[in-house]
Amino acid sequence: MLFNSHIFLFAFLPLALLGFHLLARLRGQRASQLWLIFASLFFYGWWNPKYLLLIAATIMGNYLLGAHQSRTVMKIGKGSKLQLGIGVVANVSILIYYKYANFFMENIQALTGLEWTIGHVVLPLGISIITFQKIAYLVDAYYGKAKEYDLVSFSLFVLFFPQLIAGPIVHHREVIPQFQTATGGLKSEHIAVGLTILAIGLFKKVVFADQAGQYGNAVFSSVHAGGHPQLLTAWGGALAYTLQLYFDFSGYSDMAIGLARMFGVRLPLNFDSPYKAVNIIDFWRRWHMTLSRFLRDYIYIPLGGSQRGSARRYANLMATMLIGGFWHGAGWTFVFWGALHGSYLMINHAWRHVTGNRPWASHRMLNPLYHCITFLAVVIGWTFFRASTFSDAITLLVGMAGGHGAALPTQLNGILGDTPLALLGFADLGFSPSGYAWILALLVIAFFAPNSQEILRLSQPSLSPVVSGSRIVWRPSFVWAIVTGVVLVMTFMSLNRVSEFLYFQF
Repeated sequence: MLFNSHIFLFAFLPLALLGFHLLARLRGQRASQLWLIFASLFFYGWWNPKYLLLIAATIMGNYLLGAHQSRTVMKIGKGSKLQLGIGVVANVSILIYYKYANFFMENIQALTGLEWTIGHVVLPLGISIITFQKIAYLVDAYYGKAKEYDLVSFSLFVLFFPQLIAGPIVHHREVIPQFQTATGGLKSEHIAVGLTILAIGLFKKVVFADQAGQYGNAVFSSVHAGGHPQLLTAWGGALAYTLQLYFDFSGYSDMAIGLARMFGVRLPLNFDSPYKAVNIIDFWRRWHMTLSRFLRDYIYIPLGGSQRGSARRYANLMATMLIGGFWHGAGWTFVFWGALHGSYLMINHAWRHVTGNRPWASHRMLNPLYHCITFLAVVIGWTFFRASTFSDAITLLVGMAGGHGAALPTQLNGILGDTPLALLGFADLGFSPSGYAWILALLVIAFFAPNSQEILRLSQPSLSPVVSGSRIVWRPSFVWAIVTGVVLVMTFMSLNRVSEFLYFQF
């Protein structure tokens, strides 16, 4: 069940809100929490009911193990490394089997020629997100940073449907106290703020991301079929996917925060205008922020972080980003994408080390240059992230460098026929001028427009403080109600084809 589907918006969500409110009023907080657990299980089981047993079993196993660790810490001051190891290995093993079994078997067959098979393993939705959340909980329980929670609150921590499938990767201390202290029922402020953010996210997904995806998919499909796109077509396809992924993930992140807020829960911010970043370090502080936090706190720092010299720091950065790349998908292109960003981060840290505190290096006049370099590096990385094979990515990058020609669209022949640009020639590029106009408009929005957190900063929509402002400020008013209604109507009119969120694949 997708957030942008009719059945979710017009059936599941209204019933979930109504049941939550009525049970809180009639039976109290615990009844409304149990209703949310039931609704979340129904939401998850809608896709494939057979995985309900798997998720229930892993919740119970991690809850019992974490609770026992917490009691052990209280008694003797430290947890059991054996129990922590068992828990981490069990969680990772489940993830490896469902997400990477087919990948490993394909590579073994390619290397050995043996025709081993285990059949097609279907990836359970949200398993990557859920696994990282449970590992973080077990590690914190081992160090005495997680107290013994009740089973209902812990179950909601894992199952809460707004963040169940594609994040954010919530931390137990962020949401479990909210579940435990909530009074239950619906509040007009939460509904107004949540519905506004939900509307913004829906609009980004349905109007911006899906439209950009039509242009990007056409180019990448053409490359996979053997095409060699010329300069403008290659850049159009790469930028179209760059913007599709941006607004798709940004839209989902907004919708998750908005949906949770409607139930009175604030989630951590997961997306903060990453294409405004002026370096790769800044990019990863803005893109999938909760994943970056997990990789830093539970992989990079335990490996030694930056405390053991520059060489070790660079090795730790590369190892962390390789894991981050492999986490995104079972394919060598994802691993290479992780290695590429690991290299970017190493260069970024080396640049900071070389320039030190020199004023010229951090002068704001250089920010546009830094911004362009960072964005170009990100776009190159996304070509490997999106491409089906390495050869597809290389073919597209060669096209972006002009290696397959640099003709202009035939539609410009009548306009540029007598100018020096006509020397480039004209051809049917398979990419309409309206597509380029759409990409340009979305780039302007991504680079310069305020994000939803900035617009709604007075209402503190998420757990993360908003440090930058916007001239556009949301307030609970009749005017904003009309604006939200218009956005929703425009979005509903575009819901003629329901598409999956890209991060559901990871």
